[in-house]
Amino acid sequence: MSDFVPTKEQTAFQRVISSQPFWVTIALIALVILMTAMEPSFGTSENVANVTRNLAPFGIMALGMTVVIITGGIDLSVGSIMGLVVIVAGLFLTWHYPWYIAFAMGLFSGLACGAVNGFFVAYVGMPSFVVTLGMLSVARSLAVVFSANQMLYQFGPDAPIVKAIGQAKWPRHGPEDWAPHWIPELSSQFWTMVILALIVGFVFNFTAWARHLFAIGGNEEAARLTGVPVDWIKFQAYLFSAFTASVASLLLLGYNGSAINAMGQGYELRVIAATVIGGASLMGGAGTAFGAVIGSAFLEVIRNALLMAGIDSNWQGAFVGAFIVLAVLLGMQTGGKSILAASLAVLMPKKSR
Repeated sequence: MSDFVPTKEQTAFQRVISSQPFWVTIALIALVILMTAMEPSFGTSENVANVTRNLAPFGIMALGMTVVIITGGIDLSVGSIMGLVVIVAGLFLTWHYPWYIAFAMGLFSGLACGAVNGFFVAYVGMPSFVVTLGMLSVARSLAVVFSANQMLYQFGPDAPIVKAIGQAKWPRHGPEDWAPHWIPELSSQFWTMVILALIVGFVFNFTAWARHLFAIGGNEEAARLTGVPVDWIKFQAYLFSAFTASVASLLLLGYNGSAINAMGQGYELRVIAATVIGGASLMGGAGTAFGAVIGSAFLEVIRNALLMAGIDSNWQGAFVGAFIVLAVLLGMQTGGKSILAASLAVLMPKKSR
């Protein structure tokens, strides 16, 4: 019984300091302080604005990926969905449709991909890995076909509005604006990520839908027996993942001012990495909105720090892969112990008396 007493008597503070997102945050703060001391330009408002803008699309998608991973699934198609969404929206802009029609059609195409993923995973019972891997190829192929493998950039009369949406910043520096130059100009992508994270965080903590989500990840059959609409909840998870990928894609469309079918290529791996580093369990049943954002921030700060330190960008993958393995070792549970502790117990067993 003594093994269970500490868990029951944990205070809110103890729960916080025992969580993976907390220690990732500590590591992130330490990294920022170290890099600022070593490279003063790292801590400038310009670089902070650059880092927050770059991490935001991954943070937005990581929120959707977290919802899927909590159910015990995976979504490998988010990068390809981005490519399809940006091409569909770009085509409607080149046909001189209003920006809101173009964005709506892009969003619809993304949600259609999510609905297909959700249907085959939830109602047909196929493995999420297989379904979303198939969608990865299908969505990318459709993006190439629809675009005729060309860049789209002649967006018609609403091009300034599209660019304003993707390139907006707040607060602004300027003679008529209140913000001093030491405050970074934060992008529309970043503020979108913050708003979505607050909404998802509220849902995770205060809604029955989230309780059902975690129940499915914890034990799907038990959740089904207690009356949880498992299939419908899982379908919605993949739909939400596609929604976040679509939102990130449309914001990048505005920021870049052009649409290419290669957008999002390889993003799915980085999004999954950010989600896992942020504390989501690949076994399902665990994950937070804060963890999704902080994991994305951690990866982007590492990437930015490596570039500023003059390390070859080809090494980024090695660092990211190492942190993924470390995060899984620290966060996943097996037999009531972390995998790291279990591995040490196997390597160095206690001698029987």
